[in-house]
Amino acid sequence: MSEPHGTVLEQHPPSADGGGDGASGRDDGHRRFWSARRVPAGLLALVLLVIAGMFLYDVVAVRAHRDGMSWRRELAGQLAQRPLDDVWVLTGAAVAAALGLWLLLLAVTPGLRALLPMRRTHSDVRAGLHRAAAEMVLRDRVMEVAGVQSVQVRVKRARADVRAVSHFRELDDVRADVTEVLDEAVRGLGLARPPALSLQVRRPGRKGR
Repeated sequence: MSEPHGTVLEQHPPSADGGGDGASGRDDGHRRFWSARRVPAGLLALVLLVIAGMFLYDVVAVRAHRDGMSWRRELAGQLAQRPLDDVWVLTGAAVAAALGLWLLLLAVTPGLRALLPMRRTHSDVRAGLHRAAAEMVLRDRVMEVAGVQSVQVRVKRARADVRAVSHFRELDDVRADVTEVLDEAVRGLGLARPPALSLQVRRPGRKGR
């Protein structure tokens, strides 16, 4: 369920032992959200359905004493004649292996890298914050610091890169104020694993450069 300001809430019924995570009853909120993978799953299901339908039609046709599909006979003949080191056999095997590895990767990885897990305050509710929303919050807070002309923020899973441009005041003073504001802003995001800060403050470049 989506909420304003880029947050996502996911509610689960409490488990029998009172915890919010069905298997162990313990979850500190650090785990990423799992993607539903609807598009890959739908495409795979469609391809398997088409292939199964074609083979089923071929089996029924042969059982009914009719000629099977010509492409199946041609494919069987080609596979029987071509050696295993043939370039087309190797290419087909490589493509099939690559698709299989891709599907396995999708199955064992959570995905949703743009969603940052937040601290759990209720055992049966998980919350997440979109990276874009976190970047917007940090950028707005840094722009409130006197002397900051512009700022670029990129929030990753373990680190937040902040690049600020200051057009007046001493850079050390601006850097100290920005660091203090960022520390407070990161704590205010309520993330389960607050990112480490990487801050760079510089003067504007010359025009034309």
